[in-house]
Amino acid sequence: MSVGGAVRRVRAYGGQFLLLAVLTLVVTLLISGVPRLVNRLAEQGLRTQLNSEPAARRDVSYTSEFLAASPVDSVMADARGRSEGLAEQMPPAVRSAVEEQWYSVDVAPARLAGPDLAARKLLVDLSLRAVPGIQQAGTLVEGAWPNETYVPGRPIEVALDVDVARKLNLRTGSALRIGNATRHGLTDAAPVVVVGLFRPIDPANGIWDGLPPLLRITEPLGDGESLIVVGVVAESALNKRAAAGWSVRYDWRYRLGVDRIDARHLDELIDGLQQMQRSKPSTLTLTQGVDVPLRAFAAQVNAARTLLAVIAAGVLATLAGLIVLAATLAIRRRRAEFVLLRARGGAATAGARRSLAESLLVVPIAAAVGWWLGTLFPGAADPTAPYAAAATVLVTLALPMATLAIPTGGAARRDLVRIRPSARRLTVEVSLLLLAGLAAVLLRRRGLTLGEVDPLLVSVPVLLAVAAAVLALRAYPWPLLLVSRLAARTRGSVAFLGTARAGRSAVAAPLVVVVLAIGTAAFCAVVAAGVGASRERAAEQIVPADAVIRGERFAPDTVDELGRLPGVRAVTPVLLQSDERLAVDELGTDARVAQTAVLLVDGSGLDAVARESDVDLPVPAALRTARPEPGSLPAIVSPAVAADLAKAGLDHSAFISVQGQRYEFRVAGTEESFPLLSSNTARFVILPWQALPARNTTPVPTSLLVAGDRLDPEALRRAGDQGQERYQHTGAVTGKDRPIGVTVDTRAGVLRDLGNGGANGVLAFGFVAGAVGGTVLGLLAIAFTVLAGARARGQVLSRLRTLGLSRRQWRGLLLVELTPLVAVSVLTGALVGAVLPLLLNPVLGLSAFTSGMPVRVAFEPSLVAAVLVLGAVALGFAVAVEALNNRRLRLGEVLRLGEES
Repeated sequence: MSVGGAVRRVRAYGGQFLLLAVLTLVVTLLISGVPRLVNRLAEQGLRTQLNSEPAARRDVSYTSEFLAASPVDSVMADARGRSEGLAEQMPPAVRSAVEEQWYSVDVAPARLAGPDLAARKLLVDLSLRAVPGIQQAGTLVEGAWPNETYVPGRPIEVALDVDVARKLNLRTGSALRIGNATRHGLTDAAPVVVVGLFRPIDPANGIWDGLPPLLRITEPLGDGESLIVVGVVAESALNKRAAAGWSVRYDWRYRLGVDRIDARHLDELIDGLQQMQRSKPSTLTLTQGVDVPLRAFAAQVNAARTLLAVIAAGVLATLAGLIVLAATLAIRRRRAEFVLLRARGGAATAGARRSLAESLLVVPIAAAVGWWLGTLFPGAADPTAPYAAAATVLVTLALPMATLAIPTGGAARRDLVRIRPSARRLTVEVSLLLLAGLAAVLLRRRGLTLGEVDPLLVSVPVLLAVAAAVLALRAYPWPLLLVSRLAARTRGSVAFLGTARAGRSAVAAPLVVVVLAIGTAAFCAVVAAGVGASRERAAEQIVPADAVIRGERFAPDTVDELGRLPGVRAVTPVLLQSDERLAVDELGTDARVAQTAVLLVDGSGLDAVARESDVDLPVPAALRTARPEPGSLPAIVSPAVAADLAKAGLDHSAFISVQGQRYEFRVAGTEESFPLLSSNTARFVILPWQALPARNTTPVPTSLLVAGDRLDPEALRRAGDQGQERYQHTGAVTGKDRPIGVTVDTRAGVLRDLGNGGANGVLAFGFVAGAVGGTVLGLLAIAFTVLAGARARGQVLSRLRTLGLSRRQWRGLLLVELTPLVAVSVLTGALVGAVLPLLLNPVLGLSAFTSGMPVRVAFEPSLVAAVLVLGAVALGFAVAVEALNNRRLRLGEVLRLGEES
């Protein structure tokens, strides 16, 4: 068997080998390129999520307690050595992600006194801090940095942030004293002088972080307490203070770099952070919060990768089916050649060896080109991709072995499916149905490990699609038989001949591939619609109006002020307090149950705001219709609270405190969740605001729900801030600090945030790729289905044309014959795609993309319209393929040459 002969045969059957090469190229391209693209999207999503967090969120900090006496001569040298030691003890995944590190030593805050402070009657505690490298991170505004050379007898030289100094009435040269505060003044006082005022070059630089902060004043927690400020001193001065017995505290901070965190190894990083918490030195406190966004992102990535595994299984199975169809179609076209080869004395494997030699000239080259094109995609490679590509090449090369099953005798009729199938075929089909059912049951019972490519997960959708195709193949000829019998009684031959031929079509393999492709596309569409609807419900849970203003406490007239803003149609107040204790009586006797969140809402006002905002919020009747009356208040509670009350014998009533006032309530109903409460709030009590009994003090809202059109978030924010300030100036609050600014969230903004950032790019890519790829491959499979019986139809049409069949009747006959096949394949695929989410949704973990809201997959009316449009497009495509093929074959030559299918 010469290479030249193989090359000539490849050229002679160039179309068939070109199709096989293109399919092989596409498969290896997907295997090589798609994982890279997914990794790239995951990396971009992780960067976006981490950059949206404050930079200090990525800090891992070790802090010691204040030590009364230093065990070393130089605390700064000790801090420097321990900083490197702590970094070396980190797990490799954490250590490699560290981008910057700082260490500092603080002296315990002590009372500061001086004429400049006394002029404004300020009570200030000063903490001294030495931070290496701070002179390079700040720029002097006045004076100089503290002198590194310690001079005995000179005052402690301190540098302050310029804004902090001005608020304290301090300037360069201010003379102060620091010591322990007593009733009679300062004891053990030491002189302090402000030698310089600085300003940070970059306030976001991590060197300025730390508690207490360097760049701002820490406000007092209560009346009569002091302000806390931090001053910068030289390392030598701090060493002398520590040697003199002043209490010092160490702080080491390590900042993880955004570009050093690999989305593919998040689990190792999170495990490393947990290991650090378990193995930290007993004398140190470890503080870190980076694991929270990392865990949230890892949950999204794992859910997205699991979903991508399902989609990839459908797409790759469809491509594998297309390769099989292409090889089978080529073999059928060359049947006479292989039969003649055997008749001339060729061995049983002669045909297989000839086909293998021809494939070796095409498949490896196509696979190499596809792999190379995949490497051009951005992103990191998947280490398992080469093995998958190699397996694809081997399977494609092994397809010529199918030639061994070609009979050497005459061809039997292949257009009858109503005859009784063979025992072998029945056994295969029944086994396939049982295997698909068993796999589905095991999947639901066992569950999945998100983020891992589970063979069971990959096989279940494919098995169910194949099983559905087998059932459709067995079922669809029977309705056609009935229609054909009815058509036989009517005038004209088009309907009868078309339905008769459609019922005899042997399209088992092509039908399976079409169902796989359309099922994958429908699955993506249904799940995407379910995720979108769940995000809308999550947004309504977070903001059950058009906007919500959250703050500390608002003046009572804030509701009226908001109502005067342009576009505002309704406003209602809300009060939320967390971690309240239930009591058994009005005296406050503890009910000995877990702490509970209390939510105070105006039932009718909440209902009005929800209706004006077009939010589907069924406010319980107990809250909506409650009115002031003697006795306990009707309350909606969570099941956990209801169970605790029943266990404590408080079925009839209990008491709960709201802003210092205790109210009696009774359980009027239970709800699993309620808007404005986070998804993980399992214990809550909801009281009707409008039914509260009259007291000397009335509750003050902590949030305001707003309904309206084209709301201006900035105007809402200003009105909320002004409402907080008015409440503070009423005399109810005596603190000097200004309240923290309000936050304004709109439902549209929350919905947009849920759909952007994180691993949503990976999820969207999976949906789009699966839907588009499944649709395109489905149309290609329909083309194979049409081509599989094209020659047999060509013979029939040629004979009918000689009997007087017009061109219009021929087109009608072709349409009647192809419509049942296309309709069955598309409808079966759509049905599979609609059923698969019901089976897989509970184990996919898609709630990570909906703020914890469970994803519900329901019937989508738009899917029906999409299926009808796809069916029409597929039918038109099938007719066009048949027409082009008949034009190429020239039906007169088909009849004259007697070509067979």
